[in-house]
Amino acid sequence: MSGPRRVLVTGAAGRLGRAALKLFANRHIPTTGLDLHDPGDTQAGRMVTGSAGDPIVVRDALAGVDAVFHCAAIPAPTLGTPHEVFTTNTRATFTVLEEAAQQGVGRAVIASSLSVTGLPWSPYPQTPAYLPIDEDLPLQVADPYALSKQTDEAIGAMMARRHGMTVVALRLPLLGGPDDQFDTYARNYAEHPSWGATDLWAYLDTRDAARAGLLALTAPVTGFHAVFVAAPDTLSATDTEALLDEHLPGVPRRTRWTGRGVAIDTARATRLLGFTPEHLYPLSLPGQPPSSDQEVTP
Repeated sequence: MSGPRRVLVTGAAGRLGRAALKLFANRHIPTTGLDLHDPGDTQAGRMVTGSAGDPIVVRDALAGVDAVFHCAAIPAPTLGTPHEVFTTNTRATFTVLEEAAQQGVGRAVIASSLSVTGLPWSPYPQTPAYLPIDEDLPLQVADPYALSKQTDEAIGAMMARRHGMTVVALRLPLLGGPDDQFDTYARNYAEHPSWGATDLWAYLDTRDAARAGLLALTAPVTGFHAVFVAAPDTLSATDTEALLDEHLPGVPRRTRWTGRGVAIDTARATRLLGFTPEHLYPLSLPGQPPSSDQEVTP
């Protein structure tokens, strides 16, 4: 399909929302941003303030829009009560997609999460049914954030059936960039590698996440699709096979890894969206110089 005429980006002041607005501006795609507050420094062509869960606010934000990139959410179960996290996230997703459908918008991307698996925030130890994980992995939801993402995906699938809308849910890992939180996580994983096991030591540069969103808005797909997106390597300097031997020893493996390859199968995102990451974290730890394939793409 051709590019969108105007995209509504919810959560416009957040990490992913800002990256998406910057990318769309660089591609000369008009945008409307929606956030609880206008920080005054986003690259949205038009900015609307208010809750993504408020139908009146969302209707206003949808004026002239023909595609939606829905990023607004409470991004962790620790940032509110269980009730707040679940109801805020799912109300926003339902409201944005339903109001978009009512106004004839036929394309939407929603920011889901690797947390939909139930692994990262589980209150008790859990392991995946197999590795690498993929979109067919049985979910083991045990926290309100993971449940909100599972519900968000169910909302997206319902909107596709009910309204004929095309909805892509991007299952995102840790987002960031060089000189950002990746540095902290890489140091933590060097000292405490077990800390990354539930996230599979995975990451994705925010610029790549934004580009995955644009591809999902323009790829020749219909219906609902959930796809994992992640960098091809990890934030750990330790080879993946050694990490799995030590920290996920009993999980069946469907392949073997060379070096720091991530234990997430992202083939569906490549096949459906044509997405491959461009920005890899330049891992450099004491005694561990970065290899040539870890340089950030300009």
